[in-house]
Amino acid sequence: MQILLAAATEYEIEPFMREHPSADILITGIGVPSTIYHLTRRIHLIDYDIVIQAGIAGTFLPEFELGKVVLVHADTFADIGVKSLDIFSTIFETGLADADHLPYTEGWLINLSPLFESNSYEKVKSITVNMITDNKDDIALMSLKYNAVLETMEGAALHYVCLQEEVPFMQIRAVSNYIGERDKRKWAMKKAIENLNKELLIMYDRLLHENVKFENKKM
Repeated sequence: MQILLAAATEYEIEPFMREHPSADILITGIGVPSTIYHLTRRIHLIDYDIVIQAGIAGTFLPEFELGKVVLVHADTFADIGVKSLDIFSTIFETGLADADHLPYTEGWLINLSPLFESNSYEKVKSITVNMITDNKDDIALMSLKYNAVLETMEGAALHYVCLQEEVPFMQIRAVSNYIGERDKRKWAMKKAIENLNKELLIMYDRLLHENVKFENKKM
């Protein structure tokens, strides 16, 4: 079983790295360009059975429990488009791109692998942005437009690369903060990282022990 664990920073998966120092780990750096480059380069070198991206995330939902661990079912590059006054249109809405052209489905990058579907974690929609903001109007715009639970700066890059390269993948996230709250004293960073790594260790060890293989490899 060839498993690649990808994360934007070592900090997010440090407890896992202590437990599995010999695991195949890729620290991509923060943001879409860095993630796409380093992830694509790595999976062209090694024929992985699965790529797991792990990290923290912000949530749009004020009722969502900080520290909760979820899997991302669908992701998209949320801020690629055209903004005119207070109206934002995606590249699909403007006709600049086809919302159903592979790897997209109705504008979303959707994980349909059997392992993902059989997993018991709550599955949510997330968006990926290039700029984090505390502007309430911008946050409300994104929340209303996409109806997503989470926001990250790398998730859609994982989905895009793995769907294009036909490599099974999982995006596992722990919620560290409410979007727009920039006072990190109000974040649950420690709790989120502890919970993330606890569940990541369970997931990783199960994959190793069960030696899961994927019939849809190179889907």
